[in-house]
Amino acid sequence: MSYPPPSVQPPQYYTMPTPPYANWFVRAGGFLIDWVVVAIPSACGSCIGRATSDENGNYTGLGGLIGVVFGLIALGLLIYNRWYLGGTTGQTWGRRVMSTRLVAINGGQPIGMLKAFLRDVAHIVDSIICYIGWLFPLWDAKRQTLADKIMKTVVLKV
Repeated sequence: MSYPPPSVQPPQYYTMPTPPYANWFVRAGGFLIDWVVVAIPSACGSCIGRATSDENGNYTGLGGLIGVVFGLIALGLLIYNRWYLGGTTGQTWGRRVMSTRLVAINGGQPIGMLKAFLRDVAHIVDSIICYIGWLFPLWDAKRQTLADKIMKTVVLKV
């Protein structure tokens, strides 16, 4: 057998670095912040509306109108934060605080408003199997939920 002389080194190959996938705790923190932003005006509107409701629980008068307005504000915050910001920049307010970004697995770009909405809808799959899908990032190599796998997205630490 012929061995190469000791001065000859084997060729060095460049491998792509693994992106820093966000862990479950960071992802959960960002998600919690996003939903608290929506829950506060929603709860305020519900309390104001309920305080002025009739005996059947129907919102009435000015308090009812204020309750509906707060509900619309909550819906607007949800649309703007989760679907518009999350889809166009990859960062909702919660993700920005937690220093994470949602991107397409192929290309690493933000996924767009429609796919951000569909990803939130796909989280139903995470929930209907006893919420196990939400725990997938604890053991998955790319830290993806089932909704991420369906939509071909990953959440990266930035």
